Amino acid sequence: MGGESSLTKKSRFSTKAIHAGQEPDPTTGAVVVPVYQTSTYAQEALGRNKGFEYARTHNATRFALENNLAALEGGAHGLCFASGLAATSTLMQTLSAGDHVVAGNDLYGGTYRLFEKVYRRLGLEFTFVHASDVKEVERAFRPSTRLVFVETPTNPMMQLTDLAAVSELAHRHSARLVVDNTFMTPFFQRPLELGADLVLHSVTKYLNGHSDMVGGALITSHDDLAEQLRFLQNAAGAVPGPMDCWLALRGTKTLSVRMERHEQNARMLARYLAAHARVQAVFYPGLESHPQHELAKRQASGFGGIISFIPGEGSLEAGRRVFDRFRLFTRAESLGGVESLVCHPASMTHASVPRETRLAIGLADGLLRLSVGIEDIEDLREDLLHALQD
Repeated sequence: MGGESSLTKKSRFSTKAIHAGQEPDPTTGAVVVPVYQTSTYAQEALGRNKGFEYARTHNATRFALENNLAALEGGAHGLCFASGLAATSTLMQTLSAGDHVVAGNDLYGGTYRLFEKVYRRLGLEFTFVHASDVKEVERAFRPSTRLVFVETPTNPMMQLTDLAAVSELAHRHSARLVVDNTFMTPFFQRPLELGADLVLHSVTKYLNGHSDMVGGALITSHDDLAEQLRFLQNAAGAVPGPMDCWLALRGTKTLSVRMERHEQNARMLARYLAAHARVQAVFYPGLESHPQHELAKRQASGFGGIISFIPGEGSLEAGRRVFDRFRLFTRAESLGGVESLVCHPASMTHASVPRETRLAIGLADGLLRLSVGIEDIEDLREDLLHALQD
């Protein structure tokens, strides 16, 4: 289950998604990568094996997914984990007490909780900044800064970071830039090509695309960093099971066609929301009214399938009224599946973020986030119309 073949290295995105890391099984010729559901491997003799010893360290299904994701992001090394937060936690373990991290102030709530409640207690230091303001990012650097951690677009305010500018800034300060690319996926945005050192994914979301597994990934082209992460992946043991890897491989095969439909539907719904009298604000980079629309066009090939909006006056009750009226959009956390979801960040994904912090970044109590699926657009529009009625 090696890396990319010479053929897939030259191939375009959709071909890589289907073939990279997924050569036919050498034993049987199976076209689909097998699920290597085993915990250990037989040794031929003392100290002699077939390259596989224990499944935490070696699993061919996981290796196939890691190679596939590395190829899609244009990286040399991919590492998969049991969840997106497991990937983030393993990344933080490359740092030492006293090291400083500059992080976006509009991160996924679980990431904020991990930084503030776990790694700050262990001696890491964090400064949260408005990462769309390059000057504010620059002012946050210290001699001890080792990492810049951003999401772009952010969750859920859909703010963008100029990746080329911030990567240049990070490298000037001898720090590494990490980009959570979960919302955009490598189909629309490839941060490594813009200077990032690492890309992070919640594989649970668009890469898998079917809401039936949990996983995370890190991709890099730095050999030394990959070696360090590979050691930590094995030593800390936050690895995914082979069935989850197999499900994610199933998902990446259709990533390009799914992302095209997600975005097509989202752009239409965003325009509809922007014109609706009962909507106070819409956050979607594909709208020309988005303050960073031009940056979105410059550093990505599309705008994705996530929309946030503030209904009514933005109160919790206004959000609740709309949230409870959805019939087709499923009321649930997570995102990126083929089905449409509606989330209330203040009580769900960002409940761990203090209210004053949420309000400071514009995350109103009533803000709702839509993960627009691939259903028929007219059905989605009608459901949205029903939800917004008095």
